[in-house]
Amino acid sequence: MSRPDSRSIRYWILCVCLTALLTSACGKKRTQASAPRSIPARPGGSAVKPGTSEVGMASWYGHPYHGRRAANGEVYDMRKLTAAHRTLPFDTMVNVRNLDNQREVQVRINDRGPFVGGRIIDLSEAAAQQIAMIGPGTAKVSIEVLSTKSAVGLDRYAVQIGAFSDAATAEQLQRRMTVRYGAAYVENVRTNNGMMYRVRVGPKPSLAEAAQLAASLKEETFPALIVRVDSPVRN
Repeated sequence: MSRPDSRSIRYWILCVCLTALLTSACGKKRTQASAPRSIPARPGGSAVKPGTSEVGMASWYGHPYHGRRAANGEVYDMRKLTAAHRTLPFDTMVNVRNLDNQREVQVRINDRGPFVGGRIIDLSEAAAQQIAMIGPGTAKVSIEVLSTKSAVGLDRYAVQIGAFSDAATAEQLQRRMTVRYGAAYVENVRTNNGMMYRVRVGPKPSLAEAAQLAASLKEETFPALIVRVDSPVRN
């Protein structure tokens, strides 16, 4: 058996190095994730217009909320094609596409939520059925604004940083945030588990300013969620 000459050894080493380099490059390419698109923040006025879109996780809700008041004042009917969103104006029409199966449904925004980090829309049970996400409970979706109705009055946005079952705890945090950021309030909400007290910082006159405030609050490790303020703030 002949021994390999120096040229063969050098060629073999070069092949090994090239293979390792290509493998490393491919591995990095697979792990890179594109940033999700989101509904843009526009200074002042209406935050969105038809055609703007957002990508994120959707959830759905039915009982025990069926028959209760939605955030816009109407009775929530889980059999209708509606949804909750934190910042879109009420009566905005949105197309929702399940990115796992490409099924679509058009819904009307009539409620506020979801108040869970990482989720962008909460569908009615009927809407969730149409895009086959009842079983999984959540799905990655894209939403596109089809039409909006002009909001009455000046748009305002706040940043929710917590929800508590104890009023004293919420009020203590509200006072702390008022000192630090100039304004904060507690919103009382009746839920299936009793009263909840949501602490919100603001409000701000635009989504852009609310986004800056949310970034500052996230640096303090608060689960900052931007919400549209639909009713007068009571401090």
